[in-house]
Amino acid sequence: MKVAIIGAGAAGMMAAATINELSPETEVILVEKNDALGKKVIISGGGRCNVTTGFENVKFVLENYPRGNKFLISAIHRFPPLSVRAWFEDHDVPLKCEKDMRVFPVSNSGLDIVEVFKKIFKDNATKILFNHAATKIEKIDKGFLVYFKDDTSILVDKVVLALGGQAYRMTGSTGDGYTLAEALGHTITKLVPSLHSFMSLEKWPRALAGMSFLKATITADYIKPNTKTGPFLFTHSGISGPAVFAVSSLVAMRQFSPGNPLKIYIDFLPDQTQDELIKNLQTTAKEFPKKIFKSTLHHFVPANLCDALCKEYFVPGDKKNGDISKADLAMTAALLKKVTINAIGRGAGDEFVTAGGVELSEVDPKTMESKKSPGLFLAGEILNIDGFTGGFNLQASWATGRAAGEYIASQEL
Repeated sequence: MKVAIIGAGAAGMMAAATINELSPETEVILVEKNDALGKKVIISGGGRCNVTTGFENVKFVLENYPRGNKFLISAIHRFPPLSVRAWFEDHDVPLKCEKDMRVFPVSNSGLDIVEVFKKIFKDNATKILFNHAATKIEKIDKGFLVYFKDDTSILVDKVVLALGGQAYRMTGSTGDGYTLAEALGHTITKLVPSLHSFMSLEKWPRALAGMSFLKATITADYIKPNTKTGPFLFTHSGISGPAVFAVSSLVAMRQFSPGNPLKIYIDFLPDQTQDELIKNLQTTAKEFPKKIFKSTLHHFVPANLCDALCKEYFVPGDKKNGDISKADLAMTAALLKKVTINAIGRGAGDEFVTAGGVELSEVDPKTMESKKSPGLFLAGEILNIDGFTGGFNLQASWATGRAAGEYIASQEL
């Protein structure tokens, strides 16, 4: 049996390696438009490669996919994060789980992850066609004809489309797979960037660029789920960070612009209710009646943020604590629990994944085989699957690539 795997990213490499290891007699042809394997894998996680998540509860892991969580049930149960970690460590790449539950190579180098696949492909004499971009796939009685830009073609029994999405275009993820899948009968859903920062209409957040918070609740004015608690930071254009990326994923399908902004609410003190915060502010103010109210607020939020909010929202920060009214306390507490920012755009260059892709109802979730074109398999980001930051997107790629590879390998037996 001869198999063409189009795309040598995470899903494609895992599909090829799985076939190599489970069915060495199967001829695997790995087609890659770049001149090297796994370019996007190497740069992920800031070049350290966030291989997967450290969370082991599969039910919880699946909750981290705004799109595709039900589809992934089978694949991730069969190749969960713990198995992914074991697989790489069995291939001589020691991993570590950091405090935020992200898993990286001990070496902090994505190159080590790709080296695993290079060795497997070399040991199995896998044929790799670098600098080859598939332009057309034609289904025929005997299998598939895969055509390339130089007018050459190959005849294979099965094809795995693992071309990724449209994020990180400099790595080759330019959305080619959607065109190929559509030509073979598949539906492509709406495609939008996900996991990005928000640009704000307001200018005051920009003056706080670089200020970070370990825990805040970010909520978008959108249908639920629309909120996430975690780290975030101010940037020169608005807000960014893990909690912001997660919310951007939840509201990925919402269009917004300067003329139609998206309201984003920030709760700087998520561990206190508004009533608790009022009491705490009142207690601190009474303890230091001669101090100005602004200095009291410094006990709750950073001084620069306090100064910015007092100026922007007319908080009476220069009043003495003894002169602060209950209404002032209530207004201040309400503000700290719900600061509003109007998002007018997505942070340029920050999108990590594409939301949308091949319609999941057209793919078998256990095997990744197309229901529209038998013998065609789809894996990775080309599918309408995307997750939050923290290793979830690579986990989905490993799992779907593994599922496709296992099924194809079983067909040779």
